[in-house]
Amino acid sequence: MKTIAIDFETANEQRGSACSVGLAWIEDGRVVRVEERLIRPKTMRFSSFNIAIHGIRPEHVEDAGEFPEVMDEFIDDFRGATMIAHNAAFDFSVWRSCLDLYRQAYPELSYLCSVKMAQKVWPHLGSHKLNILASHLGLTFAHHNAAEDAAICAEAAIAIARSLRVSDVRDIPVMIGMRAGRLFSGGYDACTCRKS
Repeated sequence: MKTIAIDFETANEQRGSACSVGLAWIEDGRVVRVEERLIRPKTMRFSSFNIAIHGIRPEHVEDAGEFPEVMDEFIDDFRGATMIAHNAAFDFSVWRSCLDLYRQAYPELSYLCSVKMAQKVWPHLGSHKLNILASHLGLTFAHHNAAEDAAICAEAAIAIARSLRVSDVRDIPVMIGMRAGRLFSGGYDACTCRKS
């Protein structure tokens, strides 16, 4: 039962233009591994807006693998895992769009949204953006670097589990009325939270 935080950066406004993925593995209430891979988008169109956010340019990814090759490295990790993303609706739409672009099957996994979890557990924070959560937790990081974003997402999930007094991040949904999202061969279910 693996728990992995994930973050994508995209080359342009198209969800299928992933140019970087960051992953952070959680075990026994701590982050034990963080990885980042650059991805060469199928269409090498980088918007100046996106470059200004993450700093990744076409020349950085020209020798990188395309989406299927990069993600296949982690295929065994994803199988049956609980994934977490900060604003999961975005990151999982990127994942699905890239899989659709390459006509690949969706992996079987469930996922949680750390934004929704933070909103439920820390409603007093004016914003639940990643940099606000990092500062709330006393952590510093390079925002919009996929590996650093995934690591902060993982740290936030661990802190949320602690504040709910549950031993595992996977126990958070039942405490806050969240239904985990799912990817499966036939499609997906969104991650949702009951209204308070």
